[in-house]
Amino acid sequence: MNASPSPSSSPYRFDDLTALFVNCTLKPSPERSHTQGLVDRSRAVMDAHGVTTDVIRAVDHDIATGVYPDMTEHGRATDVWPQLYERVLAADILVLAGPIWLGDNSSVTKQVIERLYSCSGLLNEQGQYAYYGRVGGCLITGNEDGVKHCAMNVLYSLQHLGYTIPPQADAGWIGEVGPGPSYLDPGSGGPENDFTNRNTAFMTWNLMHFAALLKRSGGVPAHGNQRAQWDAGCRSDAPNPDHR
Repeated sequence: MNASPSPSSSPYRFDDLTALFVNCTLKPSPERSHTQGLVDRSRAVMDAHGVTTDVIRAVDHDIATGVYPDMTEHGRATDVWPQLYERVLAADILVLAGPIWLGDNSSVTKQVIERLYSCSGLLNEQGQYAYYGRVGGCLITGNEDGVKHCAMNVLYSLQHLGYTIPPQADAGWIGEVGPGPSYLDPGSGGPENDFTNRNTAFMTWNLMHFAALLKRSGGVPAHGNQRAQWDAGCRSDAPNPDHR
């Protein structure tokens, strides 16, 4: 029995969804990225079921360090983040993918999260934080321990910014502890690893399911979570007689 239906026989289509993978490798293009190998596996599932996908290799772009939406307004000569942010907002699904270094997320992963955070105070048309109504997940690669630690940091960060995190929203691959082959190296066993492949498939499907649920139902209900209303004094369930 097939573990999953082929795209042609699957009852699920996601042609109304878009997904953005941000590869936070330290290697600029065109160097081979092992993280990209895992991204490609997840992306192929989405593509097969109608999702429009996009990939950014963050290190290829001049992303300024800082905590404001556009760092050129705060003394930096250049900052491509405002353009990348438009691609983030265009995506119903965001997957941050990156390697493990010294048991932690890469510096590029941390920078991307910081810049996502720099825009977290912006609001959508309903007065909610801008990332509401979108789902997030992560992919982690390395040849040392730390997958769960890195995933916890990424997923906590995304939900704190407003993303919805489905169940089983992370996947990863690590080889033997210490120096050894990376995901795409010959003989690594990475692309054939059943545990990694299962988790990647589950993550990808859960991201699509939850993104579809949110988008097709109009997003997260805009009651009790509107920054604009709170600032105006309309504080749901708070003891304020003027705004009941």
